[in-house]
Amino acid sequence: MPRPTTALRAVVMVSLVSLIGIIGVSAAAQASAAQNGPKTAPAAGTALPTRAKSPQGAKVTKVRRTRPVPGAAAAATPAIPVARAMYVWDTSDAQAVVALATSRGIGQLYAAVPAHVDSSPKLAELRALVTLAEASGLRVDALGGDPGWVDNPSAAVTSWLRPALATGLFTGVHVDIEPYNTPAWTKKRSTVVTKYLATLDAFRATAGSTPLEADIPFWFNEIPANRSTFDREVMKRTDGVTVMAYRRLASGVDGSIALSANEVRAGAELGVPVRIGQETNHLGDDPVSVKQSFYGGTMAQMEVQLDLVVGAYSGSPSFAGLAIHDAIGYAAIRD
Repeated sequence: MPRPTTALRAVVMVSLVSLIGIIGVSAAAQASAAQNGPKTAPAAGTALPTRAKSPQGAKVTKVRRTRPVPGAAAAATPAIPVARAMYVWDTSDAQAVVALATSRGIGQLYAAVPAHVDSSPKLAELRALVTLAEASGLRVDALGGDPGWVDNPSAAVTSWLRPALATGLFTGVHVDIEPYNTPAWTKKRSTVVTKYLATLDAFRATAGSTPLEADIPFWFNEIPANRSTFDREVMKRTDGVTVMAYRRLASGVDGSIALSANEVRAGAELGVPVRIGQETNHLGDDPVSVKQSFYGGTMAQMEVQLDLVVGAYSGSPSFAGLAIHDAIGYAAIRD
């Protein structure tokens, strides 16, 4: 989804600092194609809008599960007792981010990590964020992704994954690769699907015991892959997924609950934790964009819908909570 402009980012970060004072948290303690897409999967040959990525270009999460015996159904137990996670593309103000997270019940952060983080000035920011987050009991996963990774998985492993893991900062890895934003998706979708799964295989092999999670759109269940469906093949290669079921309303045939139901069911069968992603940034003023984000609403209005999602899935063994995109948009939603 489009990222906020620099000006908006500055305004929102000011509001974050104000929030710190309001809640009395010590500073020291502290769409994309997926969401803008139709209810059914876009057909090959249909152009998809691209998603502006953070300059850092990174994403990560951590969840452990016991891999089921092939062909056998297994109940998924969320590996982390965290109800809510939050994406953090701008890591420049660690105190404000941690204050926001702790004030709103966030237990896990997906912090954007740039390529070659070992030689990046962003490394100092990430260290500061992890230090404050850990002091407040928050998990921090490395966040990253680029559609181009599917064309050269080894380069992605070398430039992004290995350096991120080598920092020793993160509890897991969370990727948002979005292969449907590659030019080849509209003409050679099956090839892109195969490449994407191969990319996850490469990440899985490199990550080892470090938990690996991935973002998927709600319509991946309609894409065939390996005599199964794309969402299930992604789940088989990861320790958890976040379904980008971005809707302002939870209920109804076009609500977050209905759109994510197939993935939650698949997660339960495969033993994979599933989070439901929710958007808070301004995506546009047209009806399609407006229905996908809580932008412009209040916390009370948003919480009513989030409670409905939690209520609908609280009995599912695969439901691992919510993932809020992102810190900047979330901070702009006021009480």
